[in-house]
Amino acid sequence: MGKTSYHVIPTPKGGWAVKKEDVSRASRHFETQADAIDWAREEVKKGGGEFVVHKEDGTIRRRDSYAGSPSARDGARP
Repeated sequence: MGKTSYHVIPTPKGGWAVKKEDVSRASRHFETQADAIDWAREEVKKGGGEFVVHKEDGTIRRRDSYAGSPSARDGARP
């Protein structure tokens, strides 16, 4: 299974969206970039992967990655 990437991107009508890479629709919408970053970080921590934060102009502001929880990495069930 490949690494999951979530992108925190600005929306045309204001606010921020979190979108999985290679998926056309956003997973969630938020009023603030900080809220979108917090949600994306928690999603990535659960299963591993990376999240990419974009600026309002669409350029990349930063990238963070996580290995995920031990159960997610090992395929174990809780």
